[in-house]
Amino acid sequence: MAKAVKLADIAEIMNVSTVTVSKALSDQKGVSEELREKIKQLAQEMGYKSPTAMRMQSAQKSYNIGVLISERYFDQNESFYWQMYQQVATRAVAKECFTMLELVAYEKERQLEMPKLLRENKVDGLIIIGLLKEKYLEMLRQNIRVPFVCLDFYDKKHECDAVITDNYYGMYKMTNYLFDMGHTEIAYVGTLLYTGSITDRYFGYAKALMEHGKKVREDWIIEDRDMLNGQREDGFTLNFPEEMPTAFVCNCDLTAGVVINALQERGYRVPEDISVVGFDNYIHPSVCNVGITTYAVDIKEMAKKAINIMTRKMSGEHYKQGIAIVEGHMVIKDSVKQIV
Repeated sequence: MAKAVKLADIAEIMNVSTVTVSKALSDQKGVSEELREKIKQLAQEMGYKSPTAMRMQSAQKSYNIGVLISERYFDQNESFYWQMYQQVATRAVAKECFTMLELVAYEKERQLEMPKLLRENKVDGLIIIGLLKEKYLEMLRQNIRVPFVCLDFYDKKHECDAVITDNYYGMYKMTNYLFDMGHTEIAYVGTLLYTGSITDRYFGYAKALMEHGKKVREDWIIEDRDMLNGQREDGFTLNFPEEMPTAFVCNCDLTAGVVINALQERGYRVPEDISVVGFDNYIHPSVCNVGITTYAVDIKEMAKKAINIMTRKMSGEHYKQGIAIVEGHMVIKDSVKQIV
């Protein structure tokens, strides 16, 4: 094991006293800013850790964290939540914790069957990624005996700890971008109320329309999946309006890819004839042949916050309760054309 770096080691290299090093690292008076920064930089390079930090590290406990994801979110093309789970697992390992993933089958979700992870008391805490059916979530709340955190959704009926992206303002920004590009006839693609994120993104879209003096047209709100099971296949088709807009705002990139393919099948060119934007900045390469302008979700930061909250809850430490919103950013690609 490498020898722990001491204050005296840093002091010897800097040719100063250990008192000076201590003051610099604890931001006390009596040290110039230039010297303080040099001492801090050297301490970081040498891997110095304060006695308090070392005690906390040695006392850190390892936990098992269960992760639940509905099987409904794992169709052949959509692995956004798999990517999110990988980030959660990576962050958990950095915190000396381990993750155990369980996919909740549609029938088990419908029949309100408790997850095996909880039935067999295998985990110390639980992260739920993606909205579960309302009755299933209620069943979990009544029976769960470990701390839990919701990731990428929030429980609308109960106060809970959750980490979400800025769905509302993110889609507000995407819709405003279309207006900046000259578009005024803009439709929204997403099955409202299927998930909170789809609905929140719709309201961001609606806000942008209102601010530009445009009304939401009912025939320009287009469902992208079956309300019951979330299926996009097995006969489900997009119902385009008779009067087409110049742009579509889609609740996610997968939907945007489906919309682009459907438009191309009808003879439209994207973006030459119709522009399309998405959300997430994640799509399987095989879905679409156009680079989709989108709003990138900061999955790494969301996973980091979820794990930080989870470990604090499991260890009984103080933490900020409630909903944490993580900001993303726009990514401009090839699916939007500027019009006069």
